[in-house]
Amino acid sequence: MTVPLRVPTSTLLVGGSAIADADEDVADLLAATPPDEAPVGPAEEPATADETVRFCLQLGEAMIDATAPVVQVQDALEHVAHANGLPDVEVVALPTALVLSTPRAAQTRTVAVSAGYRSLRLDQVHAVLEVADLAREGEVGPAEGSRRIAAAFASDSPYTAWQQALGYVTSAVGLALVLGGSLTDVALAAVLGAAVVGFEKLTSARAGPYRSIVVLLSAFGVSTVVFTASRTGLDVSLLPALVAPLITFLPGALLTTSVIDLATRQMIAGAARLAAGVMTLVLLALGIVGGANLVGIPASAVAPGGEQALGWPGAWLGVVVYGVGVTIRHSARRRAVPWILLVLVVAYAGQLVGGALLGSQVSGFVGALAMTPVALVVARHPDGPPAMVSFLPAFWLLVPGALGLVGVTSVLGESAGQGITAVVTAATTMVAISLGVLTGLGAGSWALANRWWVRERTG
Repeated sequence: MTVPLRVPTSTLLVGGSAIADADEDVADLLAATPPDEAPVGPAEEPATADETVRFCLQLGEAMIDATAPVVQVQDALEHVAHANGLPDVEVVALPTALVLSTPRAAQTRTVAVSAGYRSLRLDQVHAVLEVADLAREGEVGPAEGSRRIAAAFASDSPYTAWQQALGYVTSAVGLALVLGGSLTDVALAAVLGAAVVGFEKLTSARAGPYRSIVVLLSAFGVSTVVFTASRTGLDVSLLPALVAPLITFLPGALLTTSVIDLATRQMIAGAARLAAGVMTLVLLALGIVGGANLVGIPASAVAPGGEQALGWPGAWLGVVVYGVGVTIRHSARRRAVPWILLVLVVAYAGQLVGGALLGSQVSGFVGALAMTPVALVVARHPDGPPAMVSFLPAFWLLVPGALGLVGVTSVLGESAGQGITAVVTAATTMVAISLGVLTGLGAGSWALANRWWVRERTG
């Protein structure tokens, strides 16, 4: 059952083509499991209005923690409420809060919860979005849905702590290769990545309200080592050696999601996420500038990679190595790993083609445009992860955070012209990626409607 959104929709023009009803596309097409293939759970007693409201709050809070676009959260909760007998629910979703009201019900209810304070693993994101998709179609009721979400939050990672740490080091090595690092850069990325993940683990118990200090100190320590190594005459390309070990702090997905929110007219949520992402970039840049000043090298020396360690195959190998490391670090389900790698390879290939044909500023658009239909088709497979699970590592790979970090670092390092150019390039990249996703959703809707990849059986 499909319930149209009550908010007016807009038409986005991307590359000369119109994408109508962008809000509904983002919300509906990010669904992980189609209704005709969703597993049906045991029948539940009809839920009361209070039980439905409590479940919607729990589900919405979990989806916000999973960094889902706000329009997807609102649409999912409206569908869930309608499926459980509350057709007139108003939802206000923000990155740090969720408000739900039933203004036209027999008994008016208005409730709110805080959100966005948890960082979910990929397997938890997978579980939450599965519950959302089943609940919006009425296949799972509030009682069972609440039980599944609670079980997902209480579950342990499929990987041990040392495996996750090794995954972080592996993803840093892969990103250094993707960024064109030399063998020295790759080795530095591995060593410093291990130091960063160790420091993060050491401070995790008390880092909640002080995470900004952890980000700042990590960037300062990494930059001090890298700039010191560059002064000794080692073959160090500063961008791969600096950015790759700090990958856990790069806000690429946050910045891109903020632009998606802005593109779908969620102004407050988009602005809040954008401000949070920019703040993280500023903290990283301050740490890098501090390390550069300590060593005596201008921070404007941060530049793209030099000689690729393994030639042109090195970047492709880096994508695979990065993907394997990210899935371990962020605890993706094992059966989802091959599909995530497929989306990563498609995104990187699209980025390369876009860069060759249209320039580096538009390369992210082509990469996102290529990966989005693939992620939607993958989500239809029985073993495929929800589209958001495939998107997140791909957003991290498209590296708007890295580009922005270079720009902010250059500005703080008194190279204003170079810095402003890099910041504008980063902003253009984020917009391009977001519009690529929206355009890909339009292409994905056509593909799903026509099922062009499935041959009809005859006879």
